[in-house]
Amino acid sequence: QVQLVESGAGLVQSGGSLRLACAASGRTFTHATGWFRQAPGREREFIAAVSRGGGDTYYADSLEGRFTISRDNAKNMVYLQMNNLKPEDTVRYYCAASTNICIGTGCYDEAYEYDYWGQGTQVTVSS
Repeated sequence: QVQLVESGAGLVQSGGSLRLACAASGRTFTHATGWFRQAPGREREFIAAVSRGGGDTYYADSLEGRFTISRDNAKNMVYLQMNNLKPEDTVRYYCAASTNICIGTGCYDEAYEYDYWGQGTQVTVSS
């Protein structure tokens, strides 16, 4: 089992930045990891993912290059740097880990690919 705990969220003004962190504990953390977000009544939306070793990253096209994912395997941490935040970014953000191994394009961008999920953390962007 892998436990995931998100942190770093909060209230920020439009145009500001936040860095979310995902701490993994439990068994050895060698999983591809992704960030999703979900608004009430809507499906979970893919944001970004990073491979086990950190060499490959994947992003949702809709983010317009505003978000960056990274990981520090020595610390069992995965991060999501969010810049130029907009009020529509106000939703709950989730960290997830996948035991799948995917090579090529279109990897880790679906919720069903993930085996472990954190509880989520709320980001609020004021206008």
